Amino acid sequence: MASSTTLKLPEELKNRIASAAKMAGKAPHAFMIEALAAQTALVERRQAFIAAAGVAEQEVAEYGLVYDADEVFSYIQARLDGKRAKWPKTKKL
Repeated sequence: MASSTTLKLPEELKNRIASAAKMAGKAPHAFMIEALAAQTALVERRQAFIAAAGVAEQEVAEYGLVYDADEVFSYIQARLDGKRAKWPKTKKL
């Protein structure tokens, strides 16, 4: 069940939301719900990305193995061009 929350919006923002919601064919309430959900998802994805980067940093520190970015990009481009390509080799830091 949904719970109720009160937001105190500046009048100018409230008017902008009403206008944008109308252009989107939505009620201001639905527009705000979607905006809050989108912003929340963005923060959650950013935090997941940061966590994954931390794990990757730990792996590099532990094993010292990395790929050369130019070699990876060349591999990807060759595959996109329909060519066979060798997977880049890892390099020790």
